[in-house]
Amino acid sequence: MLPIEWKISDQPVAYPAACAMMEARVADILDSGAPELTWLLEHPPLYTAGTGARTEDLLGTSPLPVYETGRGGKYTYHGPGQRIAYVLQDLGQRDHDLRAHIWRLEEWLIRTLARFAVHGERRAGRVGIWVVLPDGKEAKIAAIGVRVRRWVTFHGVALNVAPNLSHYQGIVPCGLAGYGVTSLAALGHHLPMAAIDQALHETFAPVFAPPR
Repeated sequence: MLPIEWKISDQPVAYPAACAMMEARVADILDSGAPELTWLLEHPPLYTAGTGARTEDLLGTSPLPVYETGRGGKYTYHGPGQRIAYVLQDLGQRDHDLRAHIWRLEEWLIRTLARFAVHGERRAGRVGIWVVLPDGKEAKIAAIGVRVRRWVTFHGVALNVAPNLSHYQGIVPCGLAGYGVTSLAALGHHLPMAAIDQALHETFAPVFAPPR
């Protein structure tokens, strides 16, 4: 397999443009064996609706644009201060196992959070990464949504670094009423995005190393 390409966008990327770029890269991977891609970026404030999105989970008239997307999951928010990582990988050259890919995405986030002394956890029946707050309640700090075409994955994860958490009030995040949403900043970790990117890069290889 070719080395995985890394791309970091310094300016927010419009959601339709990001989707078009992913679609083109997936086609290149399938048709011409282009390298896999890990793309780190931010989006302008917006909501996305996954394949399982329910109308009632969009609360009122949204002041933000809403985009239908082919990824799994329900409604989520994207915006500045959130590190998006789109992970385009050829599972046909790996293990033909989408569940294993999602586990690796989770593990990647958990190891990244651990770099900042934040204990991220999985929860059965609740996709994403969760933390226990000082009051004992649980809150989601990272979301996961994946699409796959002929064993090539796209979309990926969204880690809340320092987004405007009030924007989550316009949706039921991931369809999970009764749970909060948090961020590294809300937990007292005020970090530059470059530090997040470095941690993501350093924890990536042990989790996603291509098969030999």
